[in-house]
Amino acid sequence: MSKQIQNVIVTGSSNGFGYLTVLTLARKGHHVFATMRNVNGGNATKRDELLKIADREGLNIKVVELDVKDQNSIDRAAIEIQKEAAHIDVLINNAGTMFVGISEAYSIEQIEDQMSVNFYGPIRVAKAFLPLLRKNGGLITNVSSVAGRLAFPYFGVYCASKWAMEAYFESLGYELAPYGVDVSIVEPGPFATNLLHSGPKEADSEVLKTYGEDANVPGTTLEGFDAMFKSGSPDVDPQHVADAISQLVHSEQGQRPVRTVVGQDFGTVELNDAVAPIQRRLITDVLQMNHLLGANHN
Repeated sequence: MSKQIQNVIVTGSSNGFGYLTVLTLARKGHHVFATMRNVNGGNATKRDELLKIADREGLNIKVVELDVKDQNSIDRAAIEIQKEAAHIDVLINNAGTMFVGISEAYSIEQIEDQMSVNFYGPIRVAKAFLPLLRKNGGLITNVSSVAGRLAFPYFGVYCASKWAMEAYFESLGYELAPYGVDVSIVEPGPFATNLLHSGPKEADSEVLKTYGEDANVPGTTLEGFDAMFKSGSPDVDPQHVADAISQLVHSEQGQRPVRTVVGQDFGTVELNDAVAPIQRRLITDVLQMNHLLGANHN
């Protein structure tokens, strides 16, 4: 059995996967720090919703201001959380946005913004809490996407941010294993959250003009997803992702999979299964090389 986990941090808790994960884990008896931006502004309603549910059901939820793009915000959140939690067992990097549009028409500044949230954001947060995680062991779970393994047209900026995040955290996971810290990546397919509409429109209108009618294709794509979400199919219920995260949290330390695909996978499971033995062989070769180098130095 996995150790009893007490303290959990969830980023991006104001809606979607994060909101549901907070409630799912709190209902299992854990102390959950639900972090989000603008807790006294735009997300005040979501803050109050969570706290009312916590009060009604006797759940241990604390809402904390944290903007993954702002290092000062992260540092303040870390201080506030550590006043209540002497140790951290789980960090769930969920906060993210999705840019959908003509990739060429996104400005460099917009691309940097997407990377700041989806790539640098999880790294900033992980670095803030890794000293505690390495001290006591635990779990980092990163919410990615099937677009973190596959390349979709009109999702180029988003795909790039998730591919980068997956590469960094998979590599980090191998480095943290000796410290008893697992790193897992959750790859959802399309689910009925507001993520698809969380990004801005393309900034370069001159580029958009050169695409003619094709410039409308991303919008049509989003309409197709919206229609699927409104169908009421249980397959697009985001609770499935929260449940998958919960299963990882309660799995045996050291036995958690690197990747977990949830929902429509577009072939991601097949890709992961094909790549896994190559990756394992690489890690084995690296470990053997390091052992030989260490022996030679001795």
